[in-house]
Amino acid sequence: MTMDQFKEWIKQFDGDADGRISRDELQEAIRSTRAWFSGWKAKRGVKAADANRDGFIDDSEITALMEFAEKNLSIKIMT
Repeated sequence: MTMDQFKEWIKQFDGDADGRISRDELQEAIRSTRAWFSGWKAKRGVKAADANRDGFIDDSEITALMEFAEKNLSIKIMT
């Protein structure tokens, strides 16, 4: 998966179309990969990627989310 493909994949879970990914939306994305402990991983993912601590992941924080996904969700990102 490329970075652009990762962005497109994660944006499909932006249920309210506000341009940000909430913990619940991230949990849905993690569930779609059939990963275990999706609630716990979503909480950790938001904590790891949310630089401004507003509880959401926006475009400026997507790189940190990508790094989290590579380490914790076995998603391979090619640059």
